[in-house]
Amino acid sequence: MKDTIDRLAPGVGVSVICGLAALFLSEHYATPVMLLALLLGIAVSFLYDETRCRAGIDFVASHVLRIGVALIGLRIAWSDLTSLGWQTLAVLAVGVLSTITFGYVLARATGMSRHFGILTGGAVGICGASAALAISSVLPPSPSRERDTLLTVIGVTLLSTVAMVVYPMIAGALDLSTQDTSLFLGGTIHDVAQVVGAGYSVSNETGDLATLTKLVRVSFLIPVVMILVVVLHSRRTETPHNRPTILPWFLIAFVGLMLLNSLVTLPEPVLTQTSNASRFALVIAIAAIGMKSNLRQLLEVGMKPILILVAETTWIALLFLIYICCF
Repeated sequence: MKDTIDRLAPGVGVSVICGLAALFLSEHYATPVMLLALLLGIAVSFLYDETRCRAGIDFVASHVLRIGVALIGLRIAWSDLTSLGWQTLAVLAVGVLSTITFGYVLARATGMSRHFGILTGGAVGICGASAALAISSVLPPSPSRERDTLLTVIGVTLLSTVAMVVYPMIAGALDLSTQDTSLFLGGTIHDVAQVVGAGYSVSNETGDLATLTKLVRVSFLIPVVMILVVVLHSRRTETPHNRPTILPWFLIAFVGLMLLNSLVTLPEPVLTQTSNASRFALVIAIAAIGMKSNLRQLLEVGMKPILILVAETTWIALLFLIYICCF
C-alpha cells in the first residue's frame, strides 16, 4: 500500500495543484473551470514525461475521472432519464450505427482496411478510446491492429479535446436551448471526459444532461461489440488480465446512484458535498488529461487515417445539428 501511494503521489499532487489553480482562476476571472484546467494541464504536459509523475497522472485521468462521473448519478433522478424520450434514444442509435457504417465505407473507398473503418467509426460513434480498445479486442488479429488502435486512441482523444472547446461555441452561435446543447455535446463528443468538460463549461444543468446523454450513448458499446463478435466470428486472443471491460463499472455505479436518488430522499448536505466532490474530481481529471496530450504523435502518421477520423467526427456532428435544427 505504501509503495502504491509513493508511486501515485507525485502525479496526483500535480493534478490537484492544477485543479486548485483552475478553480481559483475561474472564481476570480469568470472563466469556465474545465477549460482552465485543460489549458493548465497542457501547459505542464512535460511533467507527464517524468517517470515519477506518469503513474499518478494516469490514475487521475482514468480512475478519478470515473469516480467523478459516477457521483454525478446522485444529481440526476429517473425522471431525467425518461425526459430524454424515445426520439433522443432513436437519434443516438442512428448516430452510432451510421457513424460505424460511414467509417466502414470511407475506409474501403480510401484503400484502408474495413477493420480500420469499423474501429474508428465505433470509437467516434460511441465513446472514444474505451470503444477503440473494446472493439480492437474482438477484431481478427493482424500486423496493423495494434498500430491502428494506437492511432485511433490518439486521434479521437485529440479531436475530442478540440470538440470540447469548439462545440460549446457552436451551440452558443446557433442559440441552442439547454436541452439541445446537451444533446449536441453528449451525442457527438467522443470521450466522457470531454463531454463533461464541454457541458459544465456551459452550465451545471447542461453538464448533467450532456453527461447523461453520453452515458446512454456509452451503453451502445455492449450490443455493438456483441454484434461484431457474431459477424466477424473473431476469437479473443487477449488474456483475461488484458481484456477490456465491455461494461464500464462507472456506468453501473452512475445508474445505481441515479436510482438511489430516484427512490430515496437524500439529505441536502449529502447531495451538496457529493456534488462538490464530483466537481473537483472532474476538474483534476481534466487537468491530468491535458498533461497527457501529445500533439506531435499525430504528425508521425500519414494524412489518410487522420482525414477519416475528421470525416467521421464531422459526420456525427452534422447529423445531430441537422436533427436539432429540423426536428
